[in-house]
Amino acid sequence: MIDPKFPLVDLHRHLDGSVRLETILDLGRKHNLALPAWTLEDLRPHVQVSDAQPGIMEFIARFKWMTGVLVDYDACRRIAYENVLDARNEGIDYIELRFSPLFMSQAHGLDPASVSAAIAEGIQQGRDETGVKVNLIGILSRHFGAEAAMGELQALLANKENFVGLDLAGDEANFPCKLFVEHFKIARDAGWQITVHAGEAAGAESIWQAVRDLGATRIGHGVRTLDDPTLVEHMLEHRIGIEANLTSNVQTSTVPSYAAHPLKAQLEAGLLATINSDDPGISNITLPYEYEQAAPMAGLSPDQIRQAQVNALYLAFLPDPEKEALLQKKTSAR
Repeated sequence: MIDPKFPLVDLHRHLDGSVRLETILDLGRKHNLALPAWTLEDLRPHVQVSDAQPGIMEFIARFKWMTGVLVDYDACRRIAYENVLDARNEGIDYIELRFSPLFMSQAHGLDPASVSAAIAEGIQQGRDETGVKVNLIGILSRHFGAEAAMGELQALLANKENFVGLDLAGDEANFPCKLFVEHFKIARDAGWQITVHAGEAAGAESIWQAVRDLGATRIGHGVRTLDDPTLVEHMLEHRIGIEANLTSNVQTSTVPSYAAHPLKAQLEAGLLATINSDDPGISNITLPYEYEQAAPMAGLSPDQIRQAQVNALYLAFLPDPEKEALLQKKTSAR
């Protein structure tokens, strides 16, 4: 279902939700950590989801053992580097990896700014080795509150040149966008692009806040977009994109099934919706799986799947010449 003549792009992948089970075991042994299991198959049910969870925060709880092994900055570099290798192995041409430095630093009291720097170093090593094009998006974890988020923003800005955008993620239902207006004004003034998790655990009003108050040009998940026809019109007019995550939305019980997912209807409405992987280390999927298995289960036709692939390149936080270069690279490889 993936068009091999067109770049394969992942716009929504959490770097800290993409840690290899083998790496968790290796770091656990190296640092004498109290892991819940010591073989791949025994560890798997503690990290990966095999059925629907009661909600998003229960899904997020699965990050425990991924961030729990980030004992030092070398561990942060390693998982960043391995993320790029894994993207190459999935056939991805361009990926935007996102992470919350505060979330990643908490288990072992690391400095969020130094976490950000270490991640950037690991990403660069991966770029140099694989040739995969990668950009970083910083995340503010909304469930830590506005004050902590301002500190997290400063940690990201200390490494400003390594990022192309800012995101807001976490407990959407209890920490609305309106708490973070000043944070995102600072980010926009710094020249960063804006994408916001919205319309996943809250309704269309959350998406409105992301767009109007935070300046989002892309919406993470956006499952509730179609609930408000005026919002749909606004997103069509302003070319605001949707970063859809099919398997993740089923596993968090945001939707009851693949067939119930609104992605097909969003594409039919002309919205710039895309297919992404979210947290493949937790969901136990790859981006090709989302295209080749999840999308057909969600009712997408081959033409709609290709349209989502085209939309992803259009929405990428890349200058137009770099998008064109990705297209030319695929063309010359034929």
